[in-house]
Amino acid sequence: MEALTDATLLETKIKNTLCQYHSIEDNKWRIAKKTKDITVWRKPSDEFNGYLYKVQGVIEDVTNNIIDCIRPGPRRLDWDSLMTSMDIIEQFEENCCVMRYTTAGQLWNHIAPKEFVDFSYTTQYEEGLLSCGISLHYEEMRPDFVRGYNHPCGWFCVPLQDNLAKSLLTGYIQTDLKGMLPQSAVDTAMASTLVNFFGDLRKTLKT
Repeated sequence: MEALTDATLLETKIKNTLCQYHSIEDNKWRIAKKTKDITVWRKPSDEFNGYLYKVQGVIEDVTNNIIDCIRPGPRRLDWDSLMTSMDIIEQFEENCCVMRYTTAGQLWNHIAPKEFVDFSYTTQYEEGLLSCGISLHYEEMRPDFVRGYNHPCGWFCVPLQDNLAKSLLTGYIQTDLKGMLPQSAVDTAMASTLVNFFGDLRKTLKT
């Protein structure tokens, strides 16, 4: 694994990058999928030959509970239907770690099961929280998995001003799934995955 000589520098870089994404003008985004209460947008990524996806919806819970479910830890595996395993392989502080996780195959396994090794960081953002991360280069790989790569990604969660018991959750995801995949298949999988993510999260917060 690439040496993390200064996790603080990486924390700052990722947070600044995500804040830049969060300030992108609305007219730069194109709708990829829309349901009654969740919208997924996309725009060409500046990081790789793919798309940066934005997803947004209101969650009926407070920000701390929501981010506790999203960031690395035992709660994530309990509800995220795409994630099949997760290990914390290095812990820097309570809010900063390196995690190794696997995801299930998608689209009848046209998208093979994936493995990721990500640096993850959770911090304050305005009146709420930001949980963000980026993949690291890690040589050892589990058999039967394809190594995916997450370019800077993250989740902003802030309370609604008119109802503090609800939160606005906004995610930015740009995952290089690797392999010879048609872009149309990637778009379908990413948009559906992000909508399903909200559905799974809402279900676990209601229990």
